[in-house]
Amino acid sequence: MKPHTDRESVPVLVTEIESIPPGEGRCFTVAKNRVAIFRLRNGQVFALDNTCPHRGGALGAGRVGTDMRSRLETVMCPLHAFKFALRDGAGIDNGLSVRRYQVELRGTRIYVAAPRVSAQSPTPDRCGV
Repeated sequence: MKPHTDRESVPVLVTEIESIPPGEGRCFTVAKNRVAIFRLRNGQVFALDNTCPHRGGALGAGRVGTDMRSRLETVMCPLHAFKFALRDGAGIDNGLSVRRYQVELRGTRIYVAAPRVSAQSPTPDRCGV
């Protein structure tokens, strides 16, 4: 699965790194999309679509960890334990996938690539907060 990074995208400032505890994820609305941003304990940052394609669970509220079989960093959906690789959104043993967004850490600020036409939206906010 390719990340959402076409020529028509622009980086959008989403949040400060401190707003996401190490080893957890948080959901943000970015250009009308609900995006889950994950901060690993080693400092890496990933962004996936927040909605699990199985039954709509909020991936930003899922458990982040390393899958023992694949050795990939994953998020587990809180509804039915479906796992998705953080690096590309591919399902682990489930045949599903979620969109991955290009994410960039600039100092302490997290930017996510969003379509240029919708990047004009207001500063991203927390989903459902």
